[in-house]
Amino acid sequence: MSELVISGLRATVAGREILRGVDLTVRSGEVHAVMGPNGAGKSTLSAVVMGRSGYEVTAGSVTLDGEDVLAMPTWQRAVAGLHLVMQYPTEVPGVALHDVMVEALGSRGRDTGSMRDRLVAEAGRIGFEERFLDRALNVDLSGGEKKRNETLQLAMLEPRIAILDELDSGLDIDALRDCSRRVEEMSNVTERPLGVLAITHYNRLLTELKPDQVHILVRGRIVASGGPELATTLETDGYAAFVEGSDDGGDEADTAAEPGSALDDLFRI
Repeated sequence: MSELVISGLRATVAGREILRGVDLTVRSGEVHAVMGPNGAGKSTLSAVVMGRSGYEVTAGSVTLDGEDVLAMPTWQRAVAGLHLVMQYPTEVPGVALHDVMVEALGSRGRDTGSMRDRLVAEAGRIGFEERFLDRALNVDLSGGEKKRNETLQLAMLEPRIAILDELDSGLDIDALRDCSRRVEEMSNVTERPLGVLAITHYNRLLTELKPDQVHILVRGRIVASGGPELATTLETDGYAAFVEGSDDGGDEADTAAEPGSALDDLFRI
């Protein structure tokens, strides 16, 4: 069983503090939803955990099974078992999904002999058309197909902990159902269940991906945590009560821009 522990995490970008002391623990088989208004620091949290350049960690720690994540380059964090499903998946011209998976799994010392059959089977589970398996990664795909593609890669790589940065963004009802159900299945398997940190604005993702805990992130801090009912409360009442009740700290962390939320440059680190 694995455990991602984020403790007292503080981070800045362009000299402005965005994360102001985040504490969060995600274990195998658990689904944690992080919700909050725009500019709260949700995408910054995923970027810092995955090691995107341009962010400075000023305090706190991130560990995966006791190992110091912050001391690892991005590729090593991925090999160690962290995986990011991007809000805006990157297009990679000239590189097919099959080739990406062969390289990724091969670098982890895993068998790639039956790759095609496994890709076809996994694509069928989430409604991802087989013809896209031979297309350049995400090139000319719709938003929904890109998210299905991201979910397929997640299932193939079988990481320890997955960070979903707004998986529901740009998805229609069918794609949302297919992707969220597949992630839910991965979190419930008996052998090596997936731990999930799901960043989202809306409760609709959580109708299929069942959260064990919901956390409200406002101005770089988790200001409330609870069960699934907390997401339901947000759906009806909004964030106003949480924003008004939080300490503004005087540094406008809630309105700070989070640059490049697509995280494209993770591929260049």
